[in-house]
Amino acid sequence: MTVRVGMIGAGAIADDHCTSVSKYPGAELVAVSDISRQRRETVRQKYNMARAYEKWQDLVADPGVDAVMIALPNALHAPVSVAALKAGKHVLLEKPFALNYGEAKRVADTARKMRKVFMLGMNLRFWPEVQSLRTIVQRGDLGDVYHAKAYWYRRTGSPKMGTWFVNKKLAGGGCMLDIGVHFLDLALYITDNWKPACVSGQVYTKFGNRGIGEGCWGKSDRDPKLKFDVDDFATGLVKFQNGMTLELNVSWVLHQEQENRNNIQLYGTEAGADLIPMKVFRSGKNAGEYEVVKPENVRIPHRYENRQANWLDAILGKDKPICTVAQALVVQKILDGIYQSSASGKEVRIR
Repeated sequence: MTVRVGMIGAGAIADDHCTSVSKYPGAELVAVSDISRQRRETVRQKYNMARAYEKWQDLVADPGVDAVMIALPNALHAPVSVAALKAGKHVLLEKPFALNYGEAKRVADTARKMRKVFMLGMNLRFWPEVQSLRTIVQRGDLGDVYHAKAYWYRRTGSPKMGTWFVNKKLAGGGCMLDIGVHFLDLALYITDNWKPACVSGQVYTKFGNRGIGEGCWGKSDRDPKLKFDVDDFATGLVKFQNGMTLELNVSWVLHQEQENRNNIQLYGTEAGADLIPMKVFRSGKNAGEYEVVKPENVRIPHRYENRQANWLDAILGKDKPICTVAQALVVQKILDGIYQSSASGKEVRIR
């Protein structure tokens, strides 16, 4: 069986999706849709697709498409996913899942009802370092991991001003939904802790609304009517049912020495660890000694280099999605909680 795949959205991330699918022996890229004729034709010609559509609805209705990859403004994630699933398509969706948990749950329920493979494309999970650190945690090298720090600080890394990325109505949020979701997901995935109890958070808009901090990301057209009204810095503290805590910080724009820095740091009863670069910190064999080591010969539990291959294998019944729907829903609950806490000034319980 060959999976016939369509690309919905021909923006900057479309190349990543299409390149990976084009290398998969059991898949064929057949169609693309985008409101921009130039963008959709560029992608169609580059990947030798048979059809190009202006409207995503036409691609979803195409009987010659078995599965779709969705890379659209966040406000369209849930409605387009639901429509595609109802049309009998498997779906790989770009992060974030949705604008809120209610939308995400509707997608999850539809996927279950239609018996189609739905997967959120959390690409950083497939880094070898992530898989290695997860393995180390699972086998108990760090002991009881009681605290974690996850951060991604950009100094001047806002998407293009005047695009959907920086508009709350279309994006739902700013840096927390754009890049914070990655390291939140990684922290939960590496520690395998999916039972948050409560969250407190605060989001800030300090630079983008003044036109400061634009980076180079995004192919979307500028629209002077789209004002910057999302967060360019956000922070959160998550408490889990087992007592673990997670400190999460993320920025698009921030005064700092480095242009970009990110990491996940774990603190356990037997050792600590960094993800970038991956190191383990622990007491030495002799009294008074302390050592920093780079773990070697850690078995990675899967062969995947990208999310697309895992998704396609799941469609063909060869494997299960590494990013499960249940896990993605937990991440969405925490994201919702951070924004709700910021708005209310109170801690938010997660159920």
